[in-house]
Amino acid sequence: MVSKLGPVTDYPWDEGSATGVGSHPGEDGRPPLKTVFDELPVPYLPELPGRGVGADLIGRTASLLVELPVEVQPSGWRFSDRPGRDFKRARDHLLRDLDLLEEESQGYAGAFKIQICGPWTLAGAIELRYGDKTLADKGAVRDLVDSLADGLAAHVADVRKRVPGAELIVQIDEPGLPGVLAGMVPTASGFGRIAAVEAQVAAERLGRVLSVADFPIVHCCAPQVPFSVLGTAGARGISLDASLLRRADEDHIGEAIEAGTAFLLGVVPGVDSRLPAPNVAAKPAVELWRRLGFRPEDLARQVVLTPRCGLAGASPGYAKAALIRCREAARVLREDPEAE
Repeated sequence: MVSKLGPVTDYPWDEGSATGVGSHPGEDGRPPLKTVFDELPVPYLPELPGRGVGADLIGRTASLLVELPVEVQPSGWRFSDRPGRDFKRARDHLLRDLDLLEEESQGYAGAFKIQICGPWTLAGAIELRYGDKTLADKGAVRDLVDSLADGLAAHVADVRKRVPGAELIVQIDEPGLPGVLAGMVPTASGFGRIAAVEAQVAAERLGRVLSVADFPIVHCCAPQVPFSVLGTAGARGISLDASLLRRADEDHIGEAIEAGTAFLLGVVPGVDSRLPAPNVAAKPAVELWRRLGFRPEDLARQVVLTPRCGLAGASPGYAKAALIRCREAARVLREDPEAE
């Protein structure tokens, strides 16, 4: 295949970089925060869902919503009339993590990543006051998107104040987006499915949230990543599990690379496993790049290596080792992109 030259694009990281997806095991935020700053070219704010209600992906992001308080019901998160105990717990978890971040990041300058749940995954998870899912009500979705964009803007400003040297990357987690587009999200009763959302509408709503960030990326660890929707929405990077990629995806990936989109490829298992050697972990990225015909010297700049998904289900020791292995594998991309 003829070598392709994509547009020159500035990325907030250096060549041969690695990072994590977001979640970590345990309940104490200080050890994982120390790990990501000590071991990774692109550190990030760890999430600890093991702490319980409010530390999960949905509750943590819902605590950012403006004038849309939430509470926990037996069926899960639901909008409420006023902020209560569950909302306060979620907010306290986040503020505690931000205080630790401010302490740990003293003097840091460089790429730094934060993560929130995306609007479509959030809309498929939070119920309205009368019990149906937000996704089933177009007006409620619009209100949720506006509230999330405003809340994210405030969150970004807070993080920049606490870490003034950061080149901020905002990761929007959308594991539920493929199901939203395919009409596979169950109704609150579980007996039906909510109608599929049109791709253009999905891109517009997601784009409203992405527009708040200088360098937004979208993480989708589900099969059948909707590359065209993410591109239309304005994602500067796409984070995914490399083991789930299909040959049918490669035309979309090639188009995205030519457009300057960065790829954060998950190449290391997210649960305790035997870790592959650095060159083996790097191989999916190297082979994908080679098949698509792009210049080897661009690989380490446009691709960042990560675990395949979050590390919440791993042991603390494995989580640290997995991140180190991603860093070592990313070095392979920089030093010898043609390595077998």
